[in-house]
Amino acid sequence: MLQIHPPSLGIRDVRLTRLLTDWETRRRGREFPSRADFTPHDLKYLVGNLSLLDVVHAPLRFRYRIHATRLAQRVGVEMTGKWLDESSNPAHVSGATNHFTEVIERRTPIVYRRVREFITDKLPHNCEILALPLAADGTTIDMLISAFVWDDDVG
Repeated sequence: MLQIHPPSLGIRDVRLTRLLTDWETRRRGREFPSRADFTPHDLKYLVGNLSLLDVVHAPLRFRYRIHATRLAQRVGVEMTGKWLDESSNPAHVSGATNHFTEVIERRTPIVYRRVREFITDKLPHNCEILALPLAADGTTIDMLISAFVWDDDVG
């Protein structure tokens, strides 16, 4: 069944809104677009802020195929080629696992907003994180795009 996804999800940043619009456009009647529907050129407006994750089911795990360069710089850890649960930061593992699992279970893009005054861990703050499902067959989620944008990040 084709799902209709909310147009804004409460997203504040115009680049994340554009990413969601691009994702919607590439669905072309399918439940989800595939990784092959995007080229690096298509996403140049978010280069450095994008992660691409493989999704493995049974048990559910996430592996960073590409880890966002700006995220790696801000947190001081490069995760490209590594499993999410290999991170040395338990708060990151928990938060990202919850976010990505919610995308899988709800079968829809999900945006989180992290605000400094409400957070005491060592994760990026004052940012929006949009995670979007991808499916090579249009139905089975096998990848995620995750994009971080900080309030002080002008692109």
